Formats: sequence, structure tokens, C-alpha cells
Amino acid sequence: MTVERPAGTAAGEPGFEELVAQAAAVSVDGWDFSWLEGRASEQRPSWGYARLLGERIARADTVLDVQTGGGEVLASAPRLARRTVAVESWPPNLARAAALLRPRGVALVAADGDHTLPFADGTFDLVLSRHPVRTCWPQIARVLRSGGSYLSQQVGPASVGELTEFFLGPQPAEVRTRRHPDAARAAAQAAGLEVVDLRAETLHTEFRDVGAVVYFLRKVIWIVPGFTVDRYRERLADLHRRIRDTGPFTAHTTRFLIEARRPQ
Repeated sequence: MTVERPAGTAAGEPGFEELVAQAAAVSVDGWDFSWLEGRASEQRPSWGYARLLGERIARADTVLDVQTGGGEVLASAPRLARRTVAVESWPPNLARAAALLRPRGVALVAADGDHTLPFADGTFDLVLSRHPVRTCWPQIARVLRSGGSYLSQQVGPASVGELTEFFLGPQPAEVRTRRHPDAARAAAQAAGLEVVDLRAETLHTEFRDVGAVVYFLRKVIWIVPGFTVDRYRERLADLHRRIRDTGPFTAHTTRFLIEARRPQ
């Protein structure tokens, strides 16, 4: 029996259905993107957040990591502070974070870092957060000690916007300018913090097959809200043909680094 390959698909290469099925089945728990190795790439910001995190922790006594995900970034620090606490709310991430962080003495707390932090005023001299969904600046300011700092790498405006618009069409200006670093500065200052560093960069990202896109959109749920394979199957098929015919789908990632200090 002869099995026909879809037009334009080379022998031995997975087709659309296989690529989508693989990406739809793999776990998206935690904040580890190693499944995308060889299938997608993202340029990293020049400031090196993991290095900065390690340097700040080495000088701190009490540290809080907000929205720690699976704990992967905090666990990359060569050494941890005398008292280190991590907050996460999503149960699958909590399990991954516990396996990584508890052996190193980190206290893991199940809490919604978007809105409230269940700690006394002035508890921490360093608060960290990489890619928070939302920053609750009044809570950050409240739990910082006098002279303490908040260090965060955040997703900027219209990040991977080309991918969003491929699925959802042109976005209104208020969506394209959301998560602007200037808004973060204003919110930090309104909470009584001094912004001591604010840097932003636009970076190159590419997806080399449709499976990489499916995995990414399942994991980074705010890029295409409500994304499911079934809902967007037709558009995914269009994307598969585009990548096959013209090469990787390219987009631009935006990131900003903000460091804010509670005045003495």
C-alpha cells in the first residue's frame, strides 16, 4: 500500500498532524522551555537576568521570589540567602518548584502573587520576579524592608505581537502598548518606591515548525488568550504551510528590567 505525503513535505519529515499532536501532548508545567531546543530560538536580553539575580541574592539576607513558576530561575542561583521564600499559585508548578527548591532549603508558599503576598510588612530585603503576569506594586512595597529592592525582568508591550496578530488579527493601540516600562515606573513610584534602573530591549524570536508554536501558545497563555488546537486548527494549518514554504516564522520579543528600592 502506498501512503501519499502532503504536498511539499519531504520524506521522513513529520507532517502537520504529527507536529501538532506532539506539541499538544507534551506537558507545559513549569517555566522550562527546553522542549523547544532546535525548534525555536529567542534572543536573550543583554543584562543577563539570571546573573543579576545571583549577584543580588549573594548580598541579601531574606529573599522572596514572586511567581516562581517551576522554580527554575531561582534554582539557577549559585547560592541562596539565609532565608529564601518562593511564591507560586498554579498547582502543577508548585509540584515542580517543590522538587527543585525544597532540597535547597527554600520555603515554598502557595499564594497568588498577582494580588496579595501573605507576609508581614518589611519582611524581605530583596524581592525578585521574572516575567510576572501582573505586578502588585503596593504589596511589593509593603513586604520590602527599608532600603530593600525589587528586581524584575518583565515582558514588554506587544511581545511576539506578530504571532498574536497572525491568529487574532490587528490589535488595538491599547493592547499593543500594554505592559509598557513607563507604566511600570509610574506604578512603582505611586507605591512609594524609587526606580533605580529601567532598561528595555526588542529581541529576535523565530519558530521553525508549527509544533513549536503550539507548545509556546499552550505555555505562554496571554499571547493568544483562549488558545486551543481545535479552535485554531485551520489557522495553524496556514502557519504550517507558510513555514514549510518560506522558512521560520519570525517575531519580536520585548523585555524590560526594572529595579526599584524602598527608601530608607
